[in-house]
Amino acid sequence: DHTSDTVWVKFPVTSPAHGALAGASVVIWTTTPWTLPGNRAISFSPKIAYGLYKVTDAPADNWAKSGDLLILADALAESVFKQARVTAYEKVRALPAETLDAVECAHPLRGLDGGYEFVVPLLAGDHVTDDTGTGFVHTAPGHGREDFDVWTANARELEARGISTAIPYTVDENGALTAQAPGFTGKRVLNDKGEKGDANEAVIKALVDAGMLLARGRLKHQYPHSWRSKKPVIFRNTPQWFIAMDKDIVENGKAKRGDTLRARALHAISVTQWVPPAGQNRINGMIVNRPDWVISRQRAWGVPIAVFVREKGDGSAEVLQDDIVNQRICEAFMEEGADAWYRDGARARFLGPRANEDWKKVDDILDVWFDSGSTHAFVLEDRQNFPNLGQIVRKIDGGTDTVMYLEGSDQHRGWFHSSLLESSGTRGRAPYDVVLTHGFTLDENGRKMSKSLGNTVEPQKVIAQSGADILRLWVCATDYADDQRIGPEILKNTIETYRKLRNTIRWMLGTLHHFKRDDVVAQADMPELERLTLHELAGRATIVSQAYAEFDYKTVVASLSAFMNSELSAFYFDIRKDTLYCDPPSSLARKAA
Repeated sequence: DHTSDTVWVKFPVTSPAHGALAGASVVIWTTTPWTLPGNRAISFSPKIAYGLYKVTDAPADNWAKSGDLLILADALAESVFKQARVTAYEKVRALPAETLDAVECAHPLRGLDGGYEFVVPLLAGDHVTDDTGTGFVHTAPGHGREDFDVWTANARELEARGISTAIPYTVDENGALTAQAPGFTGKRVLNDKGEKGDANEAVIKALVDAGMLLARGRLKHQYPHSWRSKKPVIFRNTPQWFIAMDKDIVENGKAKRGDTLRARALHAISVTQWVPPAGQNRINGMIVNRPDWVISRQRAWGVPIAVFVREKGDGSAEVLQDDIVNQRICEAFMEEGADAWYRDGARARFLGPRANEDWKKVDDILDVWFDSGSTHAFVLEDRQNFPNLGQIVRKIDGGTDTVMYLEGSDQHRGWFHSSLLESSGTRGRAPYDVVLTHGFTLDENGRKMSKSLGNTVEPQKVIAQSGADILRLWVCATDYADDQRIGPEILKNTIETYRKLRNTIRWMLGTLHHFKRDDVVAQADMPELERLTLHELAGRATIVSQAYAEFDYKTVVASLSAFMNSELSAFYFDIRKDTLYCDPPSSLARKAA
């Protein structure tokens, strides 16, 4: 729960086409007065009935004055006038949606430091309701998802009307209002302790001075908080770094039409082996539908985006492309690590003679998925720091060895995904030939393991009690394509399987104690039973080899276990024990066995 300041604010109608609304104001209600400097529109719903209302009586000291004309949702007019301490009012006329669609207003802070002289249009939005408020939603595209969507959806039409669609950047990373909120620069939405700052009161005072405040109050309601600090969060638009999915990739100064990051990634998916096969559909759908990749974050730690930028007049930025500057950065990182970017004097150190130019050092960091996605470049290709890798993997741009990525199924959205995009963009192919994914380990009742539930199974304890081979065998026998279960009862079955395998092998090794290589019997000279058993073994070998090739380890365990229990222990050994125990060492049957 959180207690918010609430305000009912008037937006004076300015559109000359609606003389009947001359002197009227659209009324909005908000629990975040600090977002009003970022207001650029008002949203309404064509499904709601609206009306033009006139205040006929109000106390002398009231903000709402007798004669005020206010536009409100019919269902909410009574509650608004009650909040505004209006003692009498009347409905002048109904306002259809097509009338509202063409209405334009002035910003309630117009005249303050010359920063709010723009037109505020009315835009239809599906998110508007008449449950609470006024039936109109103050729309600040820099501070809300619905606000942003409505604003950008109408961008083309607004520009045709001569209305700028630029979204202001009114709150910085410290929660302070910026110069793009004229009259309030430096006011804090939240202070350093995460508590309410002075921005709300400053905005409310400015509204009172402008005569645009209808009412104010406080509301205790549920509000999003940071799970870590337990402090309220605010929503704000921020400049970010993106990697485009659908722009033609430029290589050696040339761009091939249709050669986009999305196209490369989708092709790479199609030529990669996915185990289990369902993994291909999963990541393919993600790549088909994903937007551009936002790779920047604003945290106090992480790998920096080590570039310099220069702001342009249109709100975009130019990135410095200078090989000498980049070389200085690379050499410093090799010697000192990424902290070199944040040391005092870093700007002058890296820019060198260009330090007197207006280049700004970027202090944003990379998304951690970008970090992990780049591992192929320094694990598969860095022969200087990984000199022995050539024996086990191939360089990504050639060779015959196979590279497999193996992780949990959630990595289709994570490591597999970022690795695919980075390698496709820079190498033209995926960094892997095979991707194997497994499910998650649950308790034997199918529940997620939790210390609070006391249902965790610790590998160290299993190893201490039963040995590492039990754990290995459980892994091999598991159908990893789905979530796997482990617990005392399941491990009992694994221990039993292990004991049968081990005892079978131990018995075979015991019978071979006196065997000499000179005693080998040619297969053609063996009795029929031995030839039958070898035939069965060859059949199992085919099954097991195929299973290994398909990473189907549970079939390996099941096939070998069944062969040793049924074909060997219960059949072949049972028949041949008399021969092995009683026949003389020179016996052909004994040697063949």
